[in-house]
Amino acid sequence: MNITRLLWSFSWDETHFGKMGSYYINRTFFFDVHPPLGKMLIGLAGYMTGYDGTFPFIKPGDKYEHHNYWGMRGFCAILGSFLPIFAYLIVLDLSRSHTAAFISAILLIFDTGCITISQYILLDPILMFFIMAAVLSMVKFNQLKNRPFTASWWLWLLLTGVSLAGALGVKFVGLFVILLVGLNTVWDLWRLFGDLSLSLVEITKHFLARVIGLILLPLLCYVTIFAVHFVVLNKSGPGDGFFSSAFQSRLIGNNLHNASMPEYLAYGSTITIKNLRIAGGYLHSHWHLYPEGVGARQQQVTAYLHKDYNNLWLVHKPDPNQSHPGTPDLVRHGDIVRLEHKETTRNLHAHLHEAPLTKKHFQVTGYGINGSGDLNDLWQVEVCGGRKGDLVKVLRSKVRFLHRATGCVLYSSGKTLPKWGWEQVEVTCSPYLKETPSSRWNIEDHINPKLPNISLSVLKPHFFEILLESHIVMIRGNSGLKPKDNEMNSKPWHWPINYQGLRFSGVNDTEFRVYLLGNPVIWWMNLVTLGLYLVMVAVASIALQRGFSLSQKRIEQSLVLKREGGFLLLGWLLHYAPFYTMGRVLYYHHYFPAMLFSSMLTGITFDVLLKSTDLLLCSPLADWLQRIGMMVFLFCVLYSFYLFHPLTYGMTGPLAHEPGSVMAGLKWMDTWEF
Repeated sequence: MNITRLLWSFSWDETHFGKMGSYYINRTFFFDVHPPLGKMLIGLAGYMTGYDGTFPFIKPGDKYEHHNYWGMRGFCAILGSFLPIFAYLIVLDLSRSHTAAFISAILLIFDTGCITISQYILLDPILMFFIMAAVLSMVKFNQLKNRPFTASWWLWLLLTGVSLAGALGVKFVGLFVILLVGLNTVWDLWRLFGDLSLSLVEITKHFLARVIGLILLPLLCYVTIFAVHFVVLNKSGPGDGFFSSAFQSRLIGNNLHNASMPEYLAYGSTITIKNLRIAGGYLHSHWHLYPEGVGARQQQVTAYLHKDYNNLWLVHKPDPNQSHPGTPDLVRHGDIVRLEHKETTRNLHAHLHEAPLTKKHFQVTGYGINGSGDLNDLWQVEVCGGRKGDLVKVLRSKVRFLHRATGCVLYSSGKTLPKWGWEQVEVTCSPYLKETPSSRWNIEDHINPKLPNISLSVLKPHFFEILLESHIVMIRGNSGLKPKDNEMNSKPWHWPINYQGLRFSGVNDTEFRVYLLGNPVIWWMNLVTLGLYLVMVAVASIALQRGFSLSQKRIEQSLVLKREGGFLLLGWLLHYAPFYTMGRVLYYHHYFPAMLFSSMLTGITFDVLLKSTDLLLCSPLADWLQRIGMMVFLFCVLYSFYLFHPLTYGMTGPLAHEPGSVMAGLKWMDTWEF
């Protein structure tokens, strides 16, 4: 019953990525802070299994009903099921120990977190699949160092490159595995450079092969992903407003696609004004006022990233009594205008109160009504690079609006306002007059039935222009992801200790609940093993340095621990440490790629530890101790999975701290919320 309820409703980030899969099926353009490959594959999986792209994905818990979602979830689950297989093969090649490989695979098979995150329509299993595929391919390639330029050597080199492109094409954190492979490649080339048996020509061939396989091929694959993305998403959608007017002109259904409008701005026109900062937004206002303590309590003026009726403004002459009979006058460089918000009839206004977030700038508001106002409503139009009398061209002219009373310039700061500002972008009046994209605007929509129209087909940009713009928008979108009030986010130090999980669905005893939390025994075992690994490496290094008499087998184990274990430790650090430098909002699930490397390191470390028992005990007792150690390990992992599996497959009834709960007594940390 629980499993049925789990399958028939959707949870957490499926509201985003399931919907984005639908956008691909419907060819509707959208914006996301991640590269497109993961969502494209989700959409393709849905399309190939009969999903028609019509489920709305509004809020977690909604029932799928008759919609065929199995393909999208099944695709993610299949990729997630490869993770233990990849871990087994990677550790086997690194350590030459089936025991170490078996331990690593078991840790991933019975981790509740890995299972949970793989059974939904999410990017994480796709990302982890490509990360592990890249590492496996690189390890296989390294195994063939004595057989260079053979067919299998080229195969694993090229598969490494394709997997790197796949990881980066799903999320930008794929850069971490690219860095890992890059460091390995630099070390490998340095080793080859020191091999005096190789000529400079042969070394150059090795270098060029890696440039082709690990730079040019991934770059080609990555660009191809975006080429397919742009071809498929050719219809106007919710992502239009994040991009420039020229970008939007290529989207079918957008008001700029094959459109025509008056070429020059005129008094009496209805317009939208778009900031030229990437993701700077449209000049926007609404009925809501600035709250008490935030400048003057007047109507909010913001920048909004979506098309909206509240983005419309009327262009008037300074005197509200002046009308526009007959053919309207054209607006020229240096003219004074008054901009009236069409919906609320208030004028665009600035004064010496400080801006809400950018304290050295002035506040911009909506003031007056039906054209009435004061001198703070007047703005001078300046065409960037223009001369007095130059006309303002719609879409083409870069325009600044200089406030007459204070001398400041209209500015989109790019900062996100709090909830009272509907999390829209702050608009200010900047006293710093240096031209920047944040202070430059263009006229996008232009409606004036008294003027002749021209075609806008000349606006369509080239592929590399839209590729560059897409990356600028994604990077700025990523950096703009800040924690929201009461939002479930966490800090990097929380993750290895399993400090807090993530609710996928349900918050009380009447709802069906799924909770993302790693198997505590596995995660804490991984954490302890990190410290144990460092101790064991230190002991082995001292023993080797002091020349202790060690068997060849023991020396090989020490080298595996230092060299291959060190590689996995580096992988863990590269996928974990960078999050400490990030200012964006972070979540518990960001740790899962690092957890893969931690689990593989645990496999190697625990295996070497068990095999070291013969240092203390004679052969029969040492063998028995190794078997008992493996049995205790398996029992702990399996029994902990039995205890915590309801977190993955769903819970109903009382919460963990209430009598009769299936999780009674298992809330080992107060921060766990199940």
